[in-house]
Amino acid sequence: MSNEQPQRQDGSEREAYFVGGGIASLAGAAFLVRDSELPGENVHVLEKLDVMGGALDGAGSPEEGYVIRGGRMLNFPTYECTWDLLETIPSLEDRERSIKDVMDEFNEEHQTYAVARLVGDEQEVLDVSSYGLEMDHRLSLLQLVLTPEEQLGDTRIEEWFSDSFFETTFWYIWATTFAFQPWHSVAEMRRYMHRFMHEFPRLNTMEGIHRTKYNQYDSMVRPIRRWLEDHGVEFRGGCEVTDMDIVPGRDGKTVETIHYEADGVAETIDVEPTDLVFVTNGSMTDGSDLGSMTEAPDLNTTGASFELWKNIAEDNPEFGTPSAFADHVQETKWPSYTVTLDEPDLLEHIVEVTGEAPGNGLITFTESNWLMSIVVAAQPHFANQPDDVKVFWGYGLFPEEEGNYVGKKMGNCTGEEILEELCYHLGYLDELPSVLEGANCIPCNMPFITSHFMPRTPGDRPDVVPPGSNNLAFIGQFAEQPRDVVFTVEYSVRSAMTAVYDQLDVDRDVPPVSTHQYEPEVLVDAAKAAFR
Repeated sequence: MSNEQPQRQDGSEREAYFVGGGIASLAGAAFLVRDSELPGENVHVLEKLDVMGGALDGAGSPEEGYVIRGGRMLNFPTYECTWDLLETIPSLEDRERSIKDVMDEFNEEHQTYAVARLVGDEQEVLDVSSYGLEMDHRLSLLQLVLTPEEQLGDTRIEEWFSDSFFETTFWYIWATTFAFQPWHSVAEMRRYMHRFMHEFPRLNTMEGIHRTKYNQYDSMVRPIRRWLEDHGVEFRGGCEVTDMDIVPGRDGKTVETIHYEADGVAETIDVEPTDLVFVTNGSMTDGSDLGSMTEAPDLNTTGASFELWKNIAEDNPEFGTPSAFADHVQETKWPSYTVTLDEPDLLEHIVEVTGEAPGNGLITFTESNWLMSIVVAAQPHFANQPDDVKVFWGYGLFPEEEGNYVGKKMGNCTGEEILEELCYHLGYLDELPSVLEGANCIPCNMPFITSHFMPRTPGDRPDVVPPGSNNLAFIGQFAEQPRDVVFTVEYSVRSAMTAVYDQLDVDRDVPPVSTHQYEPEVLVDAAKAAFR
């Protein structure tokens, strides 16, 4: 682990409250403890659920089945703030080694190289060495990269590119890697083009992807929480913050009261002017609902974090426009599913058909009406997973379409029906009865999973520390950070570091967003890839 410690700043005896228990709050609490004089016992994390981690989840058992709503891909040398955090937090396996140390070792042993990124009809592994771009597609991509973001406004991706662009190999890879839809913000796509320009030539192989040893809850959330608890940080589960009293004054606006509910009882926390409040205003996994092998999950249309944001912004319009992201469930939803196998036959068939070893990449079935994808991580994927139990995860980007085999919308399907559809695309229907006997597929509907990609205009996302705010900062996926990309762990961690360093005047710089898109070699390689 790195022994270098930044200069500590006097945090005095003020209190700090983090609303939401996701990675943004965990990172923010860690930066407070690590980089300031604020005692850990003065830091409080308030979370509606009984478990911390937000979208970085992972739970279950071999008997009940495992669940991960999603898996986060990481990238080096980007994710500058994330590495800064993880290299100073001890891992669960060995307190003498950091989370980053364990990750580095794991990725050295399990290097990503997708050999079956796209699978077509009759289990044909498609050639993705060429992105299939035509000249008008290349020119549109170049124009997008060169157009200033402020000129893009709320333009949608489908308004920028011709219809044929969405039939290219590039779009299939791009959309299923990053979860973009044609109706999402072209400004967000531009940010991704800039941020990951160095990965453009190898999107088809995913060689630049770094992963955690286990799911992100076991590999990141648990060790960070343990470290924070060792330093006295308080975690309050079952605590739903519903509103705040934000009082205007000559010197700006100040949070004076936090309103929350615990066990159905309304409670308040008095906030002193010198205290700090960090709010995760919106969550991609808010309102999620789990199904089972025999029951489909519900689709919720509200989420606690968005409702809190709406309450805050109602009297403080400078704190953003939550409706731009939260009121479009039909355009921001998709289902995921986690499969637990007692018998390895299905996993072995996936490897046989695709040639894709566990841990190597993302497999998308292009002929799937749901546009199904699966990820078979290196096993075990859970710290408590027995050797004879296997786990993989998948999702579908077109939940409103009827399946090729089951003839139902994906969002309305049980786990058993999702397995039937998957086995159809894998050419494994004859073995389906035995698969169903030894498998547990748990589907999950996530109404806001891509809400941060919705078209937006400047001001729809509040600044991390809004002008005139005395003790309130916003963190997470819906706080504005120029040039960085949402739907990443890095975005949340960067927001937390920015908020803490600004509020406490920490004498240490937030690592800048890398600028690989301006490196000549990167540009040349990207251009060559576009013409492959």
